Formats: sequence, structure tokens, C-alpha cells
Amino acid sequence: MCLCEYTNHGHCGLIEEGGILNDPTLEILVNIALSHARAGADMVAPSDMMDGRVKAIREALDEEGFDQTAIMSYAAKYSSSFYGPFREAADSTPSFGDRKTYQMDPANSREALKEVCMDVAEGADIIMIKPALAYLDIICRVKEEVLLPVAAYHVSGEYAMIKAAAQKGWLEEEAVMTEVLTGIKRAGADLILTYFAKDMARKLNNY
Repeated sequence: MCLCEYTNHGHCGLIEEGGILNDPTLEILVNIALSHARAGADMVAPSDMMDGRVKAIREALDEEGFDQTAIMSYAAKYSSSFYGPFREAADSTPSFGDRKTYQMDPANSREALKEVCMDVAEGADIIMIKPALAYLDIICRVKEEVLLPVAAYHVSGEYAMIKAAAQKGWLEEEAVMTEVLTGIKRAGADLILTYFAKDMARKLNNY
């Protein structure tokens, strides 16, 4: 759940005079969450990084009788260069500025723990770290800090690097895929979202 797919400026929230409007954006995110739940979603996953969105969504879901609908929060979503291939495919690159005012500074690890703890307190059921490879330390620290399941998003740029190198003959794709996903799991991820999901499933099931 995010607004970047639906705005003409590509930012993850409503904009006024070049700045993000946090609270008005929450109202729209709540409506999106409710529409997903009404359609039958078992889980909603806000990825916008607006402050207070987990609390707002949890309260709205509960009031509508969707108390069993889980929330997987993108709690530590970094302002990363690894999102490039997805943004190109989805045409969701911001038309001005960047997302550094609401996504996290790659150099800051303490903020990740703060954001995670806030989302846990607000009612998140699963905590997401995004991206994965450059943030294995964050996955590990969050796993040690909270009792909730921890998810890691192996994003488009991380996937594309392996695919491109394999196409050049520089790496053996399946071996590197396995090593990378094993590393993310070893860091503490209970769930891994990856573009390699089908390939890894085939390997694990030996077909």
C-alpha cells in the first residue's frame, strides 16, 4: 500500500508546496487498507513510511470488524538506490526531489530500531526491512530486538544485479541466488520477498 502509483508526482503521500502532508495521507492509506480488507485480503502492507500509519490502519480495520486482518509494516524502508529497476518498470520515480524526507538514511541504523519499535507499539504483526542485502545488520538487530516475525525485501536492483552478471557469464545464477537468499535468512529473516521466489521454490522442491 502506497500512493506513489497513483500520484502524478510519484511521491508516497500528498504534496503541498513541495512538502509531504503526513496526516491527510493517512486518511487515504486507511481507505486503501479498508478496500483491500473488504475485498478479502488477509494482510495489508503499508510501504509509504508516513508517521502513525500503522496505528491509523489498525484502528480502522478493527472498527470495521477486520481485527483478524494482519499488518505487515515496511518499518525500516531505506532511501536506496536499489529500487531503480522497479521504479522504471512502474514509472514511479518522483518527478521532483527525492524520498529522503520520509524514507530512511542508509547510514542510520539506530533510526531503524526506533521506527520498528514504534510500529510494533502501534499494532504491526510483521516487520519489514527493505532492501535486504545492504541491510543484513539491520535485519539481525531487529530480529534480536522484537518478537514479531521479521520480513526482508530482496528488491529489484539486488535481483537485477545477479541477473545481469549471470547473463554476462560472470556468475552462476542459481548458486548466487541460493547464497544470497541463504544469507538473508541467516541474518534473521522469517520471510523473504524476492523476485527469485519461483526459481527458489522450484529448486527447493527439486523440479
